[in-house]
Amino acid sequence: MQEKALEHKYDVFLRNSLSQFHHFLVQQGFYPVALSSLLCFGLYGTRVYLSKMWTFTFLLWNLFLAWVPYLCSMWAIRLQQKHPRQWWLLLIPCAIGIAFFPNAPYIVTDFLHLRERSDIPLWYDIGLLASFAWTGIVLGSYALRLMQEIVKVWLGVLLSWAFVFVVLGLSGMGVYMGRFLRWNSWDLVLQPKAILYDVAVRLRYPTGHLSTYGVTLLFAALMFVCYLALTAGPASHQHKEQTQNKA
Repeated sequence: MQEKALEHKYDVFLRNSLSQFHHFLVQQGFYPVALSSLLCFGLYGTRVYLSKMWTFTFLLWNLFLAWVPYLCSMWAIRLQQKHPRQWWLLLIPCAIGIAFFPNAPYIVTDFLHLRERSDIPLWYDIGLLASFAWTGIVLGSYALRLMQEIVKVWLGVLLSWAFVFVVLGLSGMGVYMGRFLRWNSWDLVLQPKAILYDVAVRLRYPTGHLSTYGVTLLFAALMFVCYLALTAGPASHQHKEQTQNKA
């Protein structure tokens, strides 16, 4: 009898844990981005199978890097839920998330590799690149939304939006430095002086580096529009109204 009672308690505990974990994933938008990523893998795998060539392998790596800020934001949210008063626990996941955030919109620049190839039709590669770029934008938007919610709890609404603009501006600069200067996110730790030098030169001589400001503003604006479209649409407002009515 005791063994059956223990098994029953364990089953109840397991079901409750899985239910809570599922609810957490739903709240963070995990399933849509996971499905979008599976589409990317499926399209890429099909391309490899049909062409017998490993073209566009870098897309897989770039998608992995785009997942890093999203996973870090989920990590930070979970820490905040478990330890709501210990803000210092959020510093590491948020710092990593912000450092890797430019990798999300960076995938859009992979359209530079689009050209007619004999192994696969051009329209297929357009769809392939579009799926990866879209997934990167969604991952970045969701990650930023989660981090903004954390900042809002501690600093308020206005400063949370200031945080959004700062992160988007830095991400625009990060896209430029990654695509044209070939820096990586981990170089912030490995070669910080060299990165600061490149940034300082462009800040001191802006007229000689107009492309830097153009790319930065373009991708910051693109991510801002996508961010609003994905996180502040009519569906989200309707959900908030329903939640408030139930409360």
